[in-house]
Parts: sequence; structure tokens; C-alpha cells
Amino acid sequence: MFGLLSSDIGIDLGTANTLVHVSGRGIVVNEPSVVAVDRRNNKVLAIGSEAKRMLGRTPGEVIAIRPMKDGVIADFQLVESLLTKLIKTAQKYPLFFLRPRIVIGVPSGITEVEKRAVLDAARKAGAREVHLVAEPMAAAIGMGIPVEDPSGSMVIDIGGGTSEIAVIALYGIVCDTSVRVGGDEMDEAIISYLKKNYNLLVGESMAEKIKMQIGAAYPLERELEMEVKGRDLVQGIPHTLRISSAEIREALAEPVNAIVEAVRRALEQTPPELSADLMDKGIVMTGGGAQLRGLDELLRRETNLPVNVIDDPMVCVCKGTARILEDMGKYYKVLMDSQR
Repeated sequence: MFGLLSSDIGIDLGTANTLVHVSGRGIVVNEPSVVAVDRRNNKVLAIGSEAKRMLGRTPGEVIAIRPMKDGVIADFQLVESLLTKLIKTAQKYPLFFLRPRIVIGVPSGITEVEKRAVLDAARKAGAREVHLVAEPMAAAIGMGIPVEDPSGSMVIDIGGGTSEIAVIALYGIVCDTSVRVGGDEMDEAIISYLKKNYNLLVGESMAEKIKMQIGAAYPLERELEMEVKGRDLVQGIPHTLRISSAEIREALAEPVNAIVEAVRRALEQTPPELSADLMDKGIVMTGGGAQLRGLDELLRRETNLPVNVIDDPMVCVCKGTARILEDMGKYYKVLMDSQR
């Protein structure tokens, strides 16, 4: 009976969002990785979307925190609380009765200490068995790339806290580059640009909205505009201004260039035989940051390789963890490599 009722769970534990896939049910949780805490007693008040709505709006005794920073655990206890809540939400039955088997996607560049922190948090959250898998590998499996083939495939996974570029062949990552630059750094770059050039202070939510509505990495055929609301730092009063996508492209230049340089470094490390494969197969982009307008075009021009953005790029890592759970025998080598 236990085997019939138990559910395998695949988790994409991201800096910006956490996704949970349950076997037989699909993706059942897609929530921001945010936790609201009462500082007076350290009590968790809200998790996910409800907590994200509190960012920058809480009274003094309540703080909304992202417990993941740059793709790794910044606050162990809050990540444990986040995982416990999301696993409970995903499970049909109480955790004390069914302890799930879990595969978690993590950045390929994390340290052994950071790996142990993720494993411990998942076990304390109620898992009976935990496996880690590098996010680029999970994304490739989620996209349906034949990772078992000897021919190389390059995956660029741009998340909230990290951007990872990996060349994959024969169930392994042949070479990879991980930089702690992603969607969060893009938001910070927009905040800094508006503050420096317009004396306008905006919050994280507004910066993210600007990035999504008019953000671009490459000149657009028709530049976009939007109204931005914030606080005038000189007069100290609310202020609205109109800003263009050309200005936001300038604001995003530094984080975007860091990603382009990381791709170049990964290509320089790629063995010649696999480089030839990339000429034919090109590069596949995934992760929320891959949706930035013009980023694929910029990379095409910088690398002279075909670059494609996968449909629904934010769910690929989570889907990959689910496929690994469906056939752990096939992906045994992938899991063993990730534990090293």
C-alpha cells in the first residue's frame, strides 16, 4: 500500500521561483521563492505568492526574504520552511505517513557545503530519499535533448540568481561555466540606472515589471516605452516618468555582457569534436532570463551559432527532474555525477 500511495517529487529550487512536479499529476506548485517572517518571534507568516506581494510593503516587524541567493541557500531554516510547505501542498497525504523520493535541480557550480545544505533541508522537510542534479542537465532532459548521445549539445540556463552554460554528451557535462548573474542582477541594474540617471528610487517589483515589459538586450525594430512610478530622491515625493527600452538596454548592458562572456568561455573550453556538433545543433536557451527580448539575437551575433529559446523555458528544469524520477535506471550516471 505504501508503494501505491507514495509520490515521487521533482523540484526546481530556484532563486526567483520554486516549481514542484508530482508523479502522475504534473507541475502542482509554481511559487516565488519568498518567505515572510515576523522578526519578533521568527514565525513564518507567508510563503510564495502571498509573501512576494509583501516585498517592500511590510511593517517594521515583518520582513519578506528570498532565502535563496545566487542559486544557493542563504538562510537554511527558511529554505527548510519553504520546502516543507511546498511539499505538503504537493502531497495528497500527510508527510508523516508518506515520505517522498525527491530529485532537486541545483546550480552546477555550487560547493560541497552548499550541496549538503540542500540535501539536509530536503530531508528535514520530509523526504525519505534525496538526489541532486545539475540544472543544465535537468533542463536538457526536460527539453527532450538526447543527453545519452555522443554528440554535444549546449544549454544556457538563465535563472534568477545564476546563469549556467554547459556542453552535454554521454550523460555528462563535458564542460560548464556558471556565473552568479541572472534575473535578480538585471533588476538591480535597472534600480541602479534609474537612481543614478533620474534620482528615482524604485522597488524590486517595479524593476522586474520594467524588465518584463520593455527590457531588451539588443536593439528592437520598434522601441518600447512605459511609465515608471517611484520616489524622487531629491524632493522625497512620489514621481512618475516615461522610460524607453533603449534606456533599459543600456541599464542591462553589464549583466547581459557578463552572460555573453560566460558563453564565450564555455565555447573556448569545448573540445573541437563537440564544437563541430554545435555548429549543426546550435545553442538552446532556457530559464526565465532567456525570455529577455533580443538576448538570443545578441548571442547569435556574438557566437555565429544558431540560438533558440525553448517554449515555456521556466519549467524545463522541473520537467527534467520528473523525467529522471520516471527512469532512474537510465539516468543513474547523471545522478552519480551530480553527487560528486
